Amino acid sequence: MKRVSFFLILLFSVFLSVQAGKHVAIWPKGKMPDAQPQQIAAMTAETSQKDFNPDKARMPYLEWMEKPQTANGGCMILISGGGYYNTCDNNLIKLWAERFTQLGFQCVNFVYRTPRPEGLPIYKTAWEDGQRAVRMVRSEAKKRGFDPEKIGTISMSAGSHLALLLATSSQTPAYARVDALDEVPCHVNFAIVNAPAYALSDSEGGTPNVRLGYGPDVKLDTIFHFDAKTCPMSLHHGGNDPYSPNASTQVFRQLRKRKIPAELHLYPGKGHGAFGLERAIEFLQQMDLLLTPLAPEVEIMKRFDNDNDRAKYAKENIWPDGKMPYVQENQGTPYIEWHIPANLKTKAIQIIYSGGSYNGNNPDGFEVAPARRYLNSLGMAVVTMRYRTPRPAPETGLKKHISAWQDLQRAIRIVKSKAAEYGLDPNNIGIMGSSAGGHLTLMGVTSSVQQAYLPIDNLDKQPCNVQWGIGIYPAYALTDGAEEHNTTSGTDDSAVLVPEFNFDLKTCPMLFVHGDEDVWAAMNSVKTWEKMRAMGIQSELHILAKRNHCFQRAASPGTGSYTYLERISDFLKEMKKL
Repeated sequence: MKRVSFFLILLFSVFLSVQAGKHVAIWPKGKMPDAQPQQIAAMTAETSQKDFNPDKARMPYLEWMEKPQTANGGCMILISGGGYYNTCDNNLIKLWAERFTQLGFQCVNFVYRTPRPEGLPIYKTAWEDGQRAVRMVRSEAKKRGFDPEKIGTISMSAGSHLALLLATSSQTPAYARVDALDEVPCHVNFAIVNAPAYALSDSEGGTPNVRLGYGPDVKLDTIFHFDAKTCPMSLHHGGNDPYSPNASTQVFRQLRKRKIPAELHLYPGKGHGAFGLERAIEFLQQMDLLLTPLAPEVEIMKRFDNDNDRAKYAKENIWPDGKMPYVQENQGTPYIEWHIPANLKTKAIQIIYSGGSYNGNNPDGFEVAPARRYLNSLGMAVVTMRYRTPRPAPETGLKKHISAWQDLQRAIRIVKSKAAEYGLDPNNIGIMGSSAGGHLTLMGVTSSVQQAYLPIDNLDKQPCNVQWGIGIYPAYALTDGAEEHNTTSGTDDSAVLVPEFNFDLKTCPMLFVHGDEDVWAAMNSVKTWEKMRAMGIQSELHILAKRNHCFQRAASPGTGSYTYLERISDFLKEMKKL
């Protein structure tokens, strides 16, 4: 029986290919479910033609693109947006087809029925078409030379809402069986999702988010089932999109609950659009879906192994003799080091320090030295800091971060006071830390109005706020991991931001970079990003798939873990610091 069914499917596919030419009809004649007379299936480039005849464009279709010169064994389904009113992303479809064909994917444009159906959910007919389209694509795999379990989507806006349905809910039939083709599975294997619209309960009626995606009662739409076939995703969203980026953070949260690999890329100040195509390609590389297989990892300290771009160096203690607060003999002496590049191109200053669970920290290790050398090579001055560790003794009653926070506030004041001596701007300073250092960065960014120690001299009269922060896999940011690993991966509603972050009026924008499999959970970064957006602060975030803590120590070329320093320079350029 299975052989007969497969033969019928193959015969049906060949028949449609021959009959329809470039546009391959999805449904057999007279079998299209929920057909409505006002609906068509055509890109706006077609409907704008003078001779366009809607009666000849009722059937949703696949448009197979040219075969790649060197195939990677995958197929990419291209899905336009248009609010379910039309399919309007002609330029994106062209761009995606060119780029992914170059990368070895067999590309196919999928055009579904629009405008919105009457008397049905706005997505209903498109979802029917989508499930049918995936089945047809899978049935064509052998004929067209790709793996039937290497099918992905790239999409935009309403098309991304549809892609989320295809990626999360393939085990829920969108329509009743019409023929043998419907025996073919309709799941996809990966998805690149740009600016998904209508995914939250304050926009599920088909409008921009009424409350911008905020509020404890604003939830992810229950139509997304996150079933057993839910696939890895790379989610991309503008931070100022009226179709709220919180839709992407909520989808990411559900994927992390299920330990499904996922990337999340959020772009500050960007509106509705498709951003970060190169980040999506890095995701595909990390998932080993490209022509070039995932290469062996390279240690970052070997890539950035010298200080050739540094021209000046100076070291100084943070505290005057006898003035350091809460002195503990086992903590050592905190200090800062100035690293001034040979070719200074900006007056901005980046302060960098490492993590170490507040039990140790190393200003010359992999979390600091490569970033210092990289920024020096771009012409930026860097100040590194060694803060006091290990943690204060339990009998002192002091929190784990108090000594380090005191050191950071004092260090910022010193850098402000001496910046002009190095030809730098005292009001153009950022801080960057990893892990526990990421938690310390959040203290410096969100709580600078609160004093960490009593003033000891005139230097302490000046403010210690900064203009930007960079948090690399910040730890201890949520209540389910305030002292150790996140016990719920930060995905539970009970995991909220720790109370030491004040989010005062001096809170500044941040860049976050985190691995999705980090036991100091990526939700530390995501929930902080959400809080900042709720305050009107546009920050940037990149979560990297299949990466744990210390993702950058060693990474494969072509992945986001390998290029993460470029995200820092991109962020600084957007902030006009480089």
